[in-house]
Amino acid sequence: MSLWEKDIMMKSYDPLKENKVVDILIVGGGMTGINSLYFLKDQKNVMLVEANKIGQGVSLNTTGKINYLQESTLGHLILTKQYTKAKIYLASQIEGIKLLKKIIKMEQIECNLEEVTSYLVTQKSEKVQDIKQIERFLEDIKIPLENDLSLLDKEFLYGIGVKDTFVFHPLKYLKGLLNVIKHPIYEHTRIMNIRKTKNGYQCVTDQGYYIEAKRVMIACHYPFFYLPYFLPTKTSIEKSYLNAYEVKENKKYTYITIENPSLSTRFYEDNQHIYQLALGGSHKTSVKQNDSEQFQKITTSKLKNILWSNVDICTFDHMPIIGPIKENLYLATGYQAWGMIQSVISAQMFYQSINGKHSPYDDLFSPHRTFIKRFLFSFPYLLSNAYSFLRSKWYHKSWYSNHLTFSYKKGRLIACYKDKNGEKHLVHPVCPHMKCGLIFNEIEETWDCPCHSSRFDKDGNIIKGPSKYSIQWSENSD
Repeated sequence: MSLWEKDIMMKSYDPLKENKVVDILIVGGGMTGINSLYFLKDQKNVMLVEANKIGQGVSLNTTGKINYLQESTLGHLILTKQYTKAKIYLASQIEGIKLLKKIIKMEQIECNLEEVTSYLVTQKSEKVQDIKQIERFLEDIKIPLENDLSLLDKEFLYGIGVKDTFVFHPLKYLKGLLNVIKHPIYEHTRIMNIRKTKNGYQCVTDQGYYIEAKRVMIACHYPFFYLPYFLPTKTSIEKSYLNAYEVKENKKYTYITIENPSLSTRFYEDNQHIYQLALGGSHKTSVKQNDSEQFQKITTSKLKNILWSNVDICTFDHMPIIGPIKENLYLATGYQAWGMIQSVISAQMFYQSINGKHSPYDDLFSPHRTFIKRFLFSFPYLLSNAYSFLRSKWYHKSWYSNHLTFSYKKGRLIACYKDKNGEKHLVHPVCPHMKCGLIFNEIEETWDCPCHSSRFDKDGNIIKGPSKYSIQWSENSD
């Protein structure tokens, strides 16, 4: 389980059971979708659909950091000397932080928002100069910096810190937004197909209902469609492992290392406990697939470890993908592990676009940016996806326990997992999205796709896409 779901109950919504005609349809009930719905709260005829439960995807598994000192995005731009882009990107993140703070204050949302000092640090001598290069950039544009690392719980060779950064409880934030949003929301309503029509788009649900919409915002983590954007050629999947455990003091800082795999930490304090939350072991899913081994690396000797994992979509230029992919069809994804800020920026950009306004970040985040560079960079992503696919076909993993067995029935591969109570759970361990072999995560008891991050529970029920179908198996299955 995630730390965030232990102390909060989200409101439930009914599935869609009739055809609908709307002006704007938002697909996806995570941070991006709910923020977008909030920005449109005064618009008429707007609707949101969520394939499962609101806030139960990546939003549930985030660290909840609101920080512009980002090693994977801002750091990349600076280290590759893309200084103009770095300034625009930094402006977007600072604006996103201000927007979040404004929304939380205006709507009086109790979400444990807390100002912290955020550090970018390193334990490796060869990375010191990288941090110093980022430091010089920030000093040149008059960003105040902190250099005292004595408060941190680990020793680092070098680091810099910034103020005006925050942490919060992501589900409490979503719950607060939902309290002021009056637009209809439907859970357990999966969009299976989107068709272009004369007046917009026709979206078909898994129950066969039709939603006619003039504009559609795709706000799910990984889009379920290949065309028109064909996301697999432009992105890869990175997986991280998280551990929360009780400590005695809230030290009110966050840090992240610049080296890869990165180590990240923050603190969270509720009415009864103080937790330190650590993230580590980040890797491309194409190269590491033993989740139990990765969890062991971040598990402390302390009692009451709360363990979970998360996946992020990484893009060729380390920038998010936000904007129209076709006329009146918008996409927001590829947040590169910094979705808390990107989601509110996406929502603002969507709001500006439908009101005929331009954002200063349109070109930087455009899905159609720099065609030549995108073409050159698509080749390694194709190789990465191909490698994930081929590795995923080696079903009999050496690290699996004897609780998991494989056999063939009716010509199909069947996996049988026997849980701690002795109950058997049968699935067909192949992702319906693009037929990648699924990897069983024995810590969280989920079947995970290493190619495009679809996820299923131990009984084969779909948790998150891009897959549109579940993988259950029974003796009566075809």
